[in-house]
Amino acid sequence: MREQVDGRTQGSPPVTDRVWTLPNVLSMLRLVGVPIFLWLILSHDDGWAVLVLTISGVTDYLDGKIARSYNLVSSVGQLLDPLADRLYILSTLLGLAWREIIPWWLVAVLVSRDVFGSALVLVVRHYGYRALPVHFIGKAATFALLWAFPVILMGRGSGLLATVALPLGWAFAWWGAALYWVAGIMYAVQTRDVARAARAAGRGAR
Repeated sequence: MREQVDGRTQGSPPVTDRVWTLPNVLSMLRLVGVPIFLWLILSHDDGWAVLVLTISGVTDYLDGKIARSYNLVSSVGQLLDPLADRLYILSTLLGLAWREIIPWWLVAVLVSRDVFGSALVLVVRHYGYRALPVHFIGKAATFALLWAFPVILMGRGSGLLATVALPLGWAFAWWGAALYWVAGIMYAVQTRDVARAARAAGRGAR
């Protein structure tokens, strides 16, 4: 995910208005994969669903790496990348909960965190900022959640791989959920600081 304040963060690569870059194409492909994954998981095609999720996780890493390494960070990518993350997490949660692989209360915990984060974005935008700067905890939480669910799905099988995958997947899920809320609290503190600084400077909504 690539969040920012006033367009970029200190020391970050320049942000361009280009649309058709390799990182953006990868993000678009991830978005196309969301309904495919949801159809597969609801059809009980777990093997293919795991493959789609794995490809999503790999391309999520690659699009950010390529964008930063080759100065291809774009405003479109800054929208597509977190959107794809959120949609994959949401579709995975709903699909797995529908099949009773994960509890619905876990869905509520993670969805409420996203609602909370969206509210914080509205607050900082009130003071003229686009979003909050991302930090390592937020990235780690998203990484853990994106990898937790395919590993949990692998654990639904039989054999040694499944025996190892199931507890590993749940470990990722618990750590991801906890870090997700820790990141949310850190964003709330950042939002408070933004609001205080803007008020001290006499800066209101733009």
